[in-house]
Amino acid sequence: MNITVSRVDDDWTNTELYNALSMGQDMKVFEICRDLTNGPFHILTIHHDTVLHTASFNKRNRLVVALLGSLNESQFEKLTWINSSGNTILHETTTNNGTVEAAREMLCRAPSLLMMTNKLGETPLFHAARHGKTKIFKFLSDEVETTVRKGANVETFLLRNDKSTILHVAILSQNFDLAIFIAQRYPRLIAAKDGDGLTGLQLLACNPSAFDNGVGNNFLKKLIYNYIDCSSEKRSRVPMFEEIRKIKHRCESGKELAKLLVEKDKSWKATKSRLDKSRAKFHKYEGHDAALEKRDFAWAPDTPLLLATKSGCTDIVKEILNVYPQAVEHIDGDGRNILHVAIKYRRMDIIDIVTNMAHSIRRLRGKIDKKGYSLLHMLSVQAKDNKADDDIRNPALILRDDLILFERMRKVCTTLSRLQLNFNGETAEQMLLDKTTQLRVDAKEWMKNTAENCSIVAVLIATVAFAAAYTVPGGPNQETGYPLLKSKPFFIVFALSDALSLTFSLTSVIVFLSILTSSFRLNDFRYTLHNKLLLGLTMLILSVSMMMVAFAATLILTISSSRNWTNVLLYIISFFPVTVYGYSYIHLYKLLINAFCEKVWAVKEAIFPACVVTILPEADFTS
Repeated sequence: MNITVSRVDDDWTNTELYNALSMGQDMKVFEICRDLTNGPFHILTIHHDTVLHTASFNKRNRLVVALLGSLNESQFEKLTWINSSGNTILHETTTNNGTVEAAREMLCRAPSLLMMTNKLGETPLFHAARHGKTKIFKFLSDEVETTVRKGANVETFLLRNDKSTILHVAILSQNFDLAIFIAQRYPRLIAAKDGDGLTGLQLLACNPSAFDNGVGNNFLKKLIYNYIDCSSEKRSRVPMFEEIRKIKHRCESGKELAKLLVEKDKSWKATKSRLDKSRAKFHKYEGHDAALEKRDFAWAPDTPLLLATKSGCTDIVKEILNVYPQAVEHIDGDGRNILHVAIKYRRMDIIDIVTNMAHSIRRLRGKIDKKGYSLLHMLSVQAKDNKADDDIRNPALILRDDLILFERMRKVCTTLSRLQLNFNGETAEQMLLDKTTQLRVDAKEWMKNTAENCSIVAVLIATVAFAAAYTVPGGPNQETGYPLLKSKPFFIVFALSDALSLTFSLTSVIVFLSILTSSFRLNDFRYTLHNKLLLGLTMLILSVSMMMVAFAATLILTISSSRNWTNVLLYIISFFPVTVYGYSYIHLYKLLINAFCEKVWAVKEAIFPACVVTILPEADFTS
């Protein structure tokens, strides 16, 4: 029933009511409602929310129960009044878990509230699922079961107008505990599709944030995340601990939900078994039917495996391949298999998983899509990722990663795959060269700017270190010319650290000059230039550190104190610039170190190849 909008006699009354509800002054609200004509059904907002609507939404459970208790039986019909969104007071109650008692009282007075839908076609049960409120949902679910046994259609409660189910909206709200409860109580919803044709598993596979622990490169948060107990509902008093506990609980629940859905959701086999009608090309000439062959490729919806690959949901990919390893061979509407997609979106973890599947990789490595792209061609097709990357992503590092991945996939693919042409007559190497032209220019500019800036700093440090060698602390003896403080232990520290600082800084200058004079060939961006930059930065950091050691030794030699705390303070002050410098370059340094370690590992594998022999039992054909 629609609300009849009555004329507001006094705006002051509405203001008092609204403020009292916002500040939790339940008694004041109750007293004002007693003096109003419509009582708790007084319209309070421009959206036609009554006092009961607003109190229910604001979690005023005791107030709602009291207002309901003040009604006589003739007023029960007004409990079905709706606001401008079509929500009843029971809908508003389902936005929080603290009003179960109020919901029970509402249903005692107006049972029809349970089946009423808003303008989106949502029942209160659906509304609770959309807001991710587990406690109120379970209460309403029990009420729905009772109603269904009396003859009501259960589909009314589980679906809304756009065909989304309560499982879909629970997944979208990222309340995976509730989603697990729904999947177990209503298992038929696991295979149900929404208006976009997605099942719950496919929807979960499109949501990488569900499995993002959010700790990034923060060492402290990683440590807390690994050891905090998320199984208990007991809240932590430390805000950061509580936040990490919630994140870990969400991730663990998401994995549990994924495992449950993968076992029962058969949408992984939604793509039809199709013949690959895209013929591999090894020359630039084509017959009259080539254009027809390019178009003759059936379309198929993406499976959860491919959606998870695009989104980077590694946990779902692992679970699907563990339960249904045959799903690895499915292709999307563009004729691309999981490796095509993983390379396009640069999902390195997923590439590792698939390439380690010996049988599957032999079947996938020679496949091409409807454009004639092999796995190597896909290196030149990179999708834009909307997710913000915490790591430094400069052109040189992006180009390096692409070149390393290209070389890695060359080893995986067959010789024929390396020579394949796409439908534009391009080999993978030609396509990569064309696509990375601008990236190479940007990478060259970034590398030169970085080398120039670092070389300037290195020259300044070398100048200071060279000058410090001739202005020793304490000065020289006027008669002998030897330093006056040479007998002090810290003088040796000063001399050695100053010499090392000069050596390291000059070495870094030479390394940076070698970068500036490099020819910047494409292959140089794979390892050579980055290794030089790593060496130069290492020498530069060491030179700054040694200069600070020399500075600290000078301070101790000249203003030394018998108090230990004074010396400690001098050390801290001296090494503060080193800390700032190290923190500023830690991300870049880490990425360069990773590239160097990959090169070392590749050399090790080349010298000492791992020989893995799998012995399969012979089949007994006589039995």
